[in-house]
Amino acid sequence: MAKGAISRDDILKTLEEYEHLGREAFLNMYGYGEANTYLLVHDGKEYDSKAIAGVAHKHQHGAPLTNKQLSGGVGHAVDWLRREGFTVRPSRSPKWTRDELILACDVVAKNDWNWLDAEDPRIGELSHLLQLLGAYPEEARSTTYRNRNGAARKSADIATSHPGYQGKPTKGGQLDQEVLQDFLDRPAEMAQAAALLREGLKHGTLQPALPQDSDDGEDDVSAPEGRVLYRRHRTRERNRGLRKKKIAAVLKSGGTLACEACGFDFEAVYGERGKGYIECHHVVPLHEAGEGNTKLSDLALICSNCHRMIHRSAPWPTPQELGTIIHTDSHPAPIT
Repeated sequence: MAKGAISRDDILKTLEEYEHLGREAFLNMYGYGEANTYLLVHDGKEYDSKAIAGVAHKHQHGAPLTNKQLSGGVGHAVDWLRREGFTVRPSRSPKWTRDELILACDVVAKNDWNWLDAEDPRIGELSHLLQLLGAYPEEARSTTYRNRNGAARKSADIATSHPGYQGKPTKGGQLDQEVLQDFLDRPAEMAQAAALLREGLKHGTLQPALPQDSDDGEDDVSAPEGRVLYRRHRTRERNRGLRKKKIAAVLKSGGTLACEACGFDFEAVYGERGKGYIECHHVVPLHEAGEGNTKLSDLALICSNCHRMIHRSAPWPTPQELGTIIHTDSHPAPIT
């Protein structure tokens, strides 16, 4: 029997049988359990994807695949159903990202750290913003992805994790607590980050950064303001026109293109290949500075390593502060 050799017509026939028998009778007849990872969504209804794919085999091969003969995940049943044009979604919503939690935490903070009901208009607005954010691609979202109920539950996770809450906390995640702590430690900065996210999403000026995306390999960079704003910040830093103007201003004043933190000079080390090369760092994070025109005084010229170290965790040190760290803490005792 050729696994996966099923057609769209085979699947539609199986869906009709599923509807005729009912879910429980269909699953019992063919020895399948209820789907706990993926669901097939068709005409507004949800079906157990693994069972549908397995039973559909009988229309061409004379017998269905058994539960043990088939995997219900990506690579097997899910791929086969999607190949024939069907929508398959996870049965549960994916984990909340930092960007999403910043928006949710801001709502709870403005409600004096109390959770909100699903019918509250502020939860409705939050749910709408989460849909606009699109932190996950369509195929990774459940049919209830970030709806009002989910947003209200997350507000309870945050509120009951607050140190002032006296009752039993709900089952939130570690990231919930981390973002909450960021709001407690730096309330003004985090509120500004949330405001920038909201405005950017409402006006379509921010692009989502998916969890699996890496920002040029910088997946280990700590971005308390969220990946979306961090990516926007890095885009501003990579503005070639600003970098060119900053370099020209430094050279015109008689300076050199040496790192403002450690003094590394690319031309001095790499010769002609390194001539004119240096990275540009926006000293004030976007979630602190806000959107606006960038002045040359907001920019610093630094080497790649120092740039990475500045962005590694918050709060970001200035190039001068990083230089102090370099000259006082980074010289190990010589090996004898």
